[in-house]
Amino acid sequence: MNENPADLAPELCVLAAAVAGLVAGTFLPRARQWPVPAACSAGLVAGLAFAGAAAARPGLMAFDAFSVDAITHVTRITVLGSTLAVVLLAAGPVRGHPRESEHHVLILLSALGTIMLGASSDLLVLVAAYLLASVPAYALAGFGKDAPGTEAALKYYLMGALLGVFMLGGVTLLSGVGRGTAYPVLRTGLAGAPPAAVAAGLVALLAGLLFKAGAVPGHYWVPDVTEGAPPAVAAYVTTVPKIGAFAALYRFGAEISPDGWPVLLAVIAAATMTLGNLAAFGQDNVRRLLAYSTVSQAGYLLVPVAMAGRTDLARPALLYFVAAYAVTNLGAFAVVVAAGRDDLAGYAGLLRASPLLGLSLVVCLLGFVGTPPTAVFVGKVLMFGAALDGDHAWLAAVAAVNTVASVFYYLRWIVPLFRRPSGPPPPARGATAIAAAAALLSLALGIAGGAALAASGA
Repeated sequence: MNENPADLAPELCVLAAAVAGLVAGTFLPRARQWPVPAACSAGLVAGLAFAGAAAARPGLMAFDAFSVDAITHVTRITVLGSTLAVVLLAAGPVRGHPRESEHHVLILLSALGTIMLGASSDLLVLVAAYLLASVPAYALAGFGKDAPGTEAALKYYLMGALLGVFMLGGVTLLSGVGRGTAYPVLRTGLAGAPPAAVAAGLVALLAGLLFKAGAVPGHYWVPDVTEGAPPAVAAYVTTVPKIGAFAALYRFGAEISPDGWPVLLAVIAAATMTLGNLAAFGQDNVRRLLAYSTVSQAGYLLVPVAMAGRTDLARPALLYFVAAYAVTNLGAFAVVVAAGRDDLAGYAGLLRASPLLGLSLVVCLLGFVGTPPTAVFVGKVLMFGAALDGDHAWLAAVAAVNTVASVFYYLRWIVPLFRRPSGPPPPARGATAIAAAAALLSLALGIAGGAALAASGA
């Protein structure tokens, strides 16, 4: 067993930044708390540096429960980078707020739980990570203390608590029949356990993880929280927790390989992408449109999760796709933060009023569809390859149909951008720079990933 705390350096950086921010916020004047987001950003940057250095070293198991491998490396880097973007997005809107320091600290604590979620190789650590990733997010959803935010926080909490109880029941059942909580022990123990008990435990465990992923049937909170929470918080809860949830789902399926896992996850994936796309068609509120878009993207991301252990393409497909999704979703939400508008009509003429912001939005929305050379395009190519190589051609066909169908509701947002401006241009904000950076990163990842695919195919 490896018990070197240095193996958890990225997580310790985030924890130290959160504690420092909480302590500093206690003594700083409420009107001048700018050192707190600065300290949080510094901790995230330091965590990124340590995570990058750890990615160059061989994998290991820390404390018999925390896997430090390729899945953890991608989870760390994607979560830390996405959280840094959210902290920067939120810095302007919450500046001078009486609870500014608490806002940033809650984001960091939830991000820490998300990383633990993706790296857990023990059911008990998985549950602790789930709670750490969830509880701060409940408070963030209602941070505005207005009616929509309060309703969003209540729905978020109630659904999280309900499905969390199911998850705890599943953990209890699986650990009982599997005679342990560590994944290697469960792999052996569940093989000889009663199939009905294993199936019940798996379904209950999935309830919590699918809630974090925003997938069917745990998706009901997504549109209300995305619309009611502050925009930067909406960007966070629809991006960062998903990263840890999909990593945790993939690790569980790959390391334990329970019977029926591919079929169950494939059906959930098909239902999730279809429901998300159908619900997005009639949305005139851009935040609800993005909410259902994230549900549909969760369905696509579940495809390589379902193929865990069936094909070698599953892991690279998931890891690349989840990073591509995070960049694209944050870019789209950064445009919403910069524009300060929630209705589709309010985006008329954005390309003329603010060419950089409008172009960034076009790149991100086309990226959601999977248009080359964006990053999601490469992610979807890998996803289709995983489904086909895993003998699930029907799932690839469902994903292809849903991808084509999604073009129409993204075009509902893109077309008005080319019209005459309906109002003054959005004010210059830091969110514009974040949106442009996300769009450029999506293109860069897409070009690099496309080149890698071409080289491997050659």
